[in-house]
Amino acid sequence: MTTTAPQVGKESRKKRGAALGNTGLYIAVSVAALLFLLPFYLILRNSLSTDPEITGENWKLLPSFQWGNISELFDDPTVDFARSMWNSTVIAVSMTVGTLLICSLAGYGLARIPYKHANKVFYAVLATLMVPTAVTFVPSFVLVSSLGWIDTYRGLIIPGLFSGFTCFLFRQYFLGFPKELEEAARVDGLGYWGAYWRIVVPNSLNFFAAMATITFISGWNAFLWPLVIGQDPSSWTVQVALSSFMTNQTVNFHLIFMATAISILPLLFVFLFLQRWLVQGIAQTGIKG
Repeated sequence: MTTTAPQVGKESRKKRGAALGNTGLYIAVSVAALLFLLPFYLILRNSLSTDPEITGENWKLLPSFQWGNISELFDDPTVDFARSMWNSTVIAVSMTVGTLLICSLAGYGLARIPYKHANKVFYAVLATLMVPTAVTFVPSFVLVSSLGWIDTYRGLIIPGLFSGFTCFLFRQYFLGFPKELEEAARVDGLGYWGAYWRIVVPNSLNFFAAMATITFISGWNAFLWPLVIGQDPSSWTVQVALSSFMTNQTVNFHLIFMATAISILPLLFVFLFLQRWLVQGIAQTGIKG
């Protein structure tokens, strides 16, 4: 059978249309990538520049590569930036581990352990999501202050260990977890605790990694609570230290941008390392967009 001219023309038009569609897609993705990378370029460019280069009229595309800004940042007598980085690391890691442990156990209990009031408890957890943070901020501060936890890791970490939203996500995930695996574990003599640690957790590492990424980023970026609780400069986190470079009298632009660039690095490493689990883990909660 020979191919007629109209069929050949139709196929060629389809190929040209597909090629144009792919070209348009690549252009759109490239533009989106440039827009996404633009803030990072500006941070990096300004972090290696002087204040006149940042605010001056003769704006240049490339910085003057003022590498001394790094040593100036860490040698600043008014802000112990290295200590702030350490504080943020301790707080973010502790909150990540504690939140995953507490919320995963709560979510597993609500999803798997039969209890006549389980739904009521679950609705109570959901109700906490509707309470504005400003409503609980002052009572939380009064409680932490009465316990003597001002300027301590306990005051900075413990109040934020439980998250109703994270508990909800864990419950949604465990509802879709294969019950057959847990039933096989119970046949071998494991209870709920043993099934959780030996069956559920090892087979849910993707979701745990996704929740760890979200929790770590949230703990690292926290500002208002560390600002109020960490009143002594030795208790400052990265975000609080960043705000100290901007006062009513002076604004150290090059130090602000250099501190921002350095504070982004841990988040960048964590996200790049766990990014392939992030979307997959969220998708496994059963939430549809």
